[in-house]
Amino acid sequence: MEGTILEFLGTELVGVMSPVSICMLLVVLLVYSLSPPSTLPFPSAQDSIVTAANLVYTENPADSPTQKLEGSLLNAAVFIVLVAAVTFLLVLLYYYNFANFLKNYMRFSAFFVLATMGGAIFLSLIKHFSIPVDAVTCFLCLFNFTVLGVISVFGKGVPIIVTQAYMVILGIIVAAWFTQLPEWTTWTLLVALAVYDMVAVLAPGGPLKILVELSQSRDDDLPALVYEARPTVSRGDASLPSRRRSSLGLLIAGVSDDESIELQTVAARSNAIEIEECGANENSDAETCGNNSVIEGETSPLVPENLRERERRSLSREDSEIGAVNEEMSPLVEMLGLGDERRNSDSTMTTRGIKLGLGDFVFYSVLVGRAALYDLMTVYACYLAIISGLSCTLLLLSVCGRALPALPISITLGVIFYFLTRLLMEPFVVGTSINLMMF
Repeated sequence: MEGTILEFLGTELVGVMSPVSICMLLVVLLVYSLSPPSTLPFPSAQDSIVTAANLVYTENPADSPTQKLEGSLLNAAVFIVLVAAVTFLLVLLYYYNFANFLKNYMRFSAFFVLATMGGAIFLSLIKHFSIPVDAVTCFLCLFNFTVLGVISVFGKGVPIIVTQAYMVILGIIVAAWFTQLPEWTTWTLLVALAVYDMVAVLAPGGPLKILVELSQSRDDDLPALVYEARPTVSRGDASLPSRRRSSLGLLIAGVSDDESIELQTVAARSNAIEIEECGANENSDAETCGNNSVIEGETSPLVPENLRERERRSLSREDSEIGAVNEEMSPLVEMLGLGDERRNSDSTMTTRGIKLGLGDFVFYSVLVGRAALYDLMTVYACYLAIISGLSCTLLLLSVCGRALPALPISITLGVIFYFLTRLLMEPFVVGTSINLMMF
């Protein structure tokens, strides 16, 4: 059943990689549009404002590489300590059931990001592209955009595509601001965050590990901004009997070289189930069972009689095989918190998608945005490295069946590919092009 797992995993990969790619692309376009000397909603690196990422050291172009490295390490250490402290505070509040406070805090955070940081970028785009709009219209558009964003992210009954779009927009806005950090601080911070993410999720007593375990034990959503990719395939109807629903689940999950034969086989199983139920019912008359036999002959003309007999005799064995199929499909489903649902009840067969934290969107895009400030060649290399790392992470996720950090592999590959491309690939390509050896 490797094909089944890989087919399901491919759907999840597309559902996660598409928004990540869109987020990175739009951040790169923003960086190119609003990079100096054009108007920026934030100061340049020479006179940057003090943020949580550069509290200790403000990078100066005149500083030596040693000073920049030491200062960037201090900035990264302070930032990681602040992030860890806030995360532990979040865990404590969630442990003591301050759910309403956490929800209101996240609503305020989303409103603040969309209204202030997003508004600054919006105004700079209007100024840069000379869009004729008055102040009242601009304020109303920004206000409606912000309120709709908060409702879409935290409200109920909102189309999933709208919620996903606003999650991507939040990632774009935050990443666009992070790309304005000094270069040495940015790279050191990305590496430090990858290490912290791995420790926080995998280490015993890690704050994110505790948070995920609490959420799973309470069967509740994580108190965080999380992008959820939901497959649109429903695996059955809750109104059907459990046996018939299992056959349908096997049909949708199965891999067949000839789809028509697969459909006929499942139709034969369903009709055989009906015949068995009819035979087991003492109140059913012969005429009803005969009609069922006629219907069976009409609905599955390509299924021979001996095959029907074999299907009827092997129903119990098929049920056990279907259970084995469900167990083989379990790694991703267990990660999504659906293993208990499948064991406890067969009433629902619709899966929920892989969840990716908004911070992963942000720092993937920060890496690509920082690469865009240097050259497009490094952008391509970093993008391929991040996507490859995310694919490896999801493959490991399907094997391990537990929550895994999404930053370490992608950030490590991205940083390595950036410096390899900048120090080795670019001089080679430029040299061969100048000497007319490559066009």
